[in-house]
Amino acid sequence: MCTPAGQLMREIKNMTLSGDKELDDQIRKWVRWDKCPSTSCQIMDAVRAKDWDTLRKRLCNRITFGTAGLRATMRAGFDSMNELVVIQTAQGLCEYIKEQYPNREDWTERGVVFGYDGRYNSHRFAELSAIVFLNNDFKVWLYKRYVPTPMVPYAIVRLQCLAGVMVTASHNPKEDNGYKVYWSNGAQIIPPHDEGIQEAIMNNLEPSASSTDDSVMCANSMLEDPYDIVVPPYFDALKKSLNCTMFESNNKCGLSFTYTAMHGVGYEFVKMAFAKVNLKPFNSVCEQQEPDPEFPTTPTPNPEEGKTSLDLAIKTAKAKCSQIILANDPDADRLAVAEVGDDGNYKLFTGNEVGALLGWWALELYKIRNPGGDLSNVVMIGSTVSSKILRSMAEEEGFQYIETLTGFKWMGNKAIEQQAAGKTVLFAFEEAIGYMFGTAVPDKDGVSAAAHLATMACYLRCQLCMTLQEKLRDIYESYGFSTTIASYVICRCPPLIEQIFERLRTWDEGKADTYPTSIMDGEYEIENVCDLTTGYDSSTSDKKATLPTSSSSQMITFTFKNGAVITLRTSGTEPKMKYYAEMRAKPEVKNWTKLSNTLNTMVEAAVEEFYEPKKNGLQRKKD
Repeated sequence: MCTPAGQLMREIKNMTLSGDKELDDQIRKWVRWDKCPSTSCQIMDAVRAKDWDTLRKRLCNRITFGTAGLRATMRAGFDSMNELVVIQTAQGLCEYIKEQYPNREDWTERGVVFGYDGRYNSHRFAELSAIVFLNNDFKVWLYKRYVPTPMVPYAIVRLQCLAGVMVTASHNPKEDNGYKVYWSNGAQIIPPHDEGIQEAIMNNLEPSASSTDDSVMCANSMLEDPYDIVVPPYFDALKKSLNCTMFESNNKCGLSFTYTAMHGVGYEFVKMAFAKVNLKPFNSVCEQQEPDPEFPTTPTPNPEEGKTSLDLAIKTAKAKCSQIILANDPDADRLAVAEVGDDGNYKLFTGNEVGALLGWWALELYKIRNPGGDLSNVVMIGSTVSSKILRSMAEEEGFQYIETLTGFKWMGNKAIEQQAAGKTVLFAFEEAIGYMFGTAVPDKDGVSAAAHLATMACYLRCQLCMTLQEKLRDIYESYGFSTTIASYVICRCPPLIEQIFERLRTWDEGKADTYPTSIMDGEYEIENVCDLTTGYDSSTSDKKATLPTSSSSQMITFTFKNGAVITLRTSGTEPKMKYYAEMRAKPEVKNWTKLSNTLNTMVEAAVEEFYEPKKNGLQRKKD
């Protein structure tokens, strides 16, 4: 049993600590502020063991807002996810919202919404956040059950909330958790909100005395579960996004689907989605059907990893003779897709390939509803590291294609901006298996994407006698072939990552803004370079990038003279240095195999020459 907090404080007072004033101050603050027995004991055990190095790492470094919030390992320390850090974050977020919305009626009437997934501590972190806001006279919408991430942004839009938080670490390992923040428009926060919230957190670090008092949640009229108000309209909106003539064919189509929730929260919601649009029930991967924070059958619960994470789904699909596999990640905002081929093996589509298919589908739905309609006011959106197949489609069809920085925080906000300007936003996607239809949920949504994908598959099979693979080939025939590669190397040393990228931007004997000019000893020449870390772009007249830049993350794009584009960037949530590549061709170019082989050769060379995996001890992705 852990020692009571008061006794720990007395013990600290009588101990000789490290002698490092900054560290000792942080130790005392932690012991004084942290009311969670398990994490307070972690710190005290380290103090008793005089493990000053660990304590310095945990307490003298602070987790900061990254990709729309926080994500880290769950353990004691200001650099990690735990109850104290969540309370501090909620206090800062609360004060920032007060600053942005000083009218108290907004707090009490519009309020904020909190959701959580099935990970360890997710429910507790959401409850602690709710307590902070209730103590500040906010209306709080707190889901009383697990929900997919899309239910938070949808609730914000539906209930006109001031902000929302989803407690999730998405597809990260079981040790991690996160705190994903959405603003009043329903999209993930972007600058300046992230910097403003971070500053407010730092100004409100000391927990309120009532921050862990659960009694405020008892019989409180300011606390309400939004589920019954939000979830039925969500599925009504999904149904309206499809053409009613498709519901009959959905039910009659003989396609069989296998679905896995990856031990996450998606099963019940995708089941409801299938029923809502009249699809036959899918076959569930039973071992992965219910939320389980241990992720016992898949330690890396990320369907983006490929067949290694979908092994059980493939076995189930084969046993059930399912033609198509659908997989959500644990918080059900992403979707992976596979289809059986003539050889009996399942082709796992890349995120770019599914983006091409669903982009075509979004356009097809629009054309069915608006025969002969003008497409000039229609918009589709993609991230800068995703395939430009939608751009090729736009050039041929006449709609607008908009490119943003990586991540749905940029695409969601751009979609809302375009909608406000009178545009019709059909679809947005990123290569990391994220898809958004319309703006009902201004974020990626794996539940609606699953229903759309399945309906599209039935439509193709029953109306056009085509498989998904055949339709993808048809898209390439019509708009031009696109071959893409997306992968990563693992690097757990931030200074090394900075050193690797700094080498690339000081290539010519250390001179600034000098980059590689070719790979493979000049065989493939680089035409221009865009560095969104520094803002340098060799292709513009003033050498300045047109997209927003960020010095806190690494991202360099190389465009080659043969048309290949290779982007290197760091991940905002994982210890990965990613790389993305694409080569596109005009519709009349049919030598697709040669293009793919060329890109494979170029990517392998670029990774070896630019990242230097062996020299730097980097771990390659396992196939």
